[in-house]
Amino acid sequence: MQQLTNIDNVFLQQESNCTPMHISPIIIYDQSKLKRGHVRFKEILTVFERNLPKSAIFRRKLAGGALGFDTPYWIEDEDFDLEFHVRHVALPKPGDWRQFNILLARLHARGLDMTRPLWEAYVIEGLSGVDGLPPDSFAIMLKIHHAAIDGVSGAEILTAIHSLTDEAEPPILEDNWQGEAPPSPWQIASTAYINNLKTPVNFLRTASKIISAARKSHDDDEGKDKVKPPAFRTRFNDRISAFRVTDTVKFDLAEVKAIKNSVPGATINDVIVSVVGGALHKYLDDKNELPKVSLKCGAPINVRSERSSESIGNQVSMMIIDTASDVTDPVARLRTVQQSSAAAKATSAAVGNELMMDIPGSLTPQMWGIGLGALINTALHTNMALPMHTIVSNVPGPQFSMYLAGAKVHTLIGMGPLVNMVGLFHAVISGVGGICVNFVACREMLPDPEFYRQCLQDSYDELRKATIEKPARKKTKRKLRGSK
Repeated sequence: MQQLTNIDNVFLQQESNCTPMHISPIIIYDQSKLKRGHVRFKEILTVFERNLPKSAIFRRKLAGGALGFDTPYWIEDEDFDLEFHVRHVALPKPGDWRQFNILLARLHARGLDMTRPLWEAYVIEGLSGVDGLPPDSFAIMLKIHHAAIDGVSGAEILTAIHSLTDEAEPPILEDNWQGEAPPSPWQIASTAYINNLKTPVNFLRTASKIISAARKSHDDDEGKDKVKPPAFRTRFNDRISAFRVTDTVKFDLAEVKAIKNSVPGATINDVIVSVVGGALHKYLDDKNELPKVSLKCGAPINVRSERSSESIGNQVSMMIIDTASDVTDPVARLRTVQQSSAAAKATSAAVGNELMMDIPGSLTPQMWGIGLGALINTALHTNMALPMHTIVSNVPGPQFSMYLAGAKVHTLIGMGPLVNMVGLFHAVISGVGGICVNFVACREMLPDPEFYRQCLQDSYDELRKATIEKPARKKTKRKLRGSK
């Protein structure tokens, strides 16, 4: 039995019919070289069953909670049923990319059963009519609640169900797992009492650290332009509906690295944020809604290096970056993003990642619930400043081949959750030679996902041409067109 942290519990508090709080990695597989032809659903069930001991997430469910005065517990589910969690669906013919995205959006919009272990897996067959994918591919969509994992621990779950060889039969692992009974009311009440006694002490300790960090940050920022939260809103910053849209663009990882190297100090994440900034510029300009100043994005920061790397919960902080959506030149936009990112990292370093993780523990879960609800309600009904307009979450994926039941991983995609006031989420996963940028949006805010996907692609193409494509390469480009 393990108690959730306050930061894990925040994601439970935001769970609703319109805001399901799960992360959805999607893995597309190439089974074209299998001698037996296809991977059967029964084989995939066997893979999951034999890999259950690799992660505690698979068989843990929520229990307790002390009526909001304390966080719930993870307990081992005595009634765990693998076949409830692993499901089988098929795309209608011709199994094209549009049908695939519609299915992903619908599945992602549905919340998880909160009385069971907080994950599901959908085996999706019939993905055939897609350029760039092997014929008759299949996919697995995982849905894992954000209370259980962050992006980094989610990537670890992916490696848990895959192997490094194309052998169809996964090894049988030693499994001493046992179910657990829920904690008694006395256990819940006594632990909640002790934890609440600690809260004032934690609050005072954290408050003193915040004051010290604020002074250091102020001293470090003397003479620098300070990043202020934006006071304006866009179509993506309102109450969200229960409906989702999604799509993905895939870029060549070597190209992205070359673009990064064209601007001193830039990172891969800076390149992607600048591409998003260009896409937002194009999309909002087409709607006659382009603000004169830049939109800002939230970028989660992994702080696992300072905490236990074995924990399965959330160990992330957040920094705010300028997307430079008001800058028309793609190279100037990348430079602006790089400078904003460097400033945000400096501020984060001054505050300290551990302090950012300590702040949630300085208040009771009930205080967090009341405060978060009041903040969102105020934002919905007033013109209060927003810290961000969208999120760009970048998780490095495996740079080596992985297999499931003999089928090779071809593409990795991520889908993130939406919350009220942030109705557009970009999930970035690099791996297998490419970098995929997925977006999830509220359908009411972004009714034309194909157009926004094109905005992302056009923004990337413009940046690539402005940085790594030189005039001397024109002959090569003509040759490539002819070869098509």
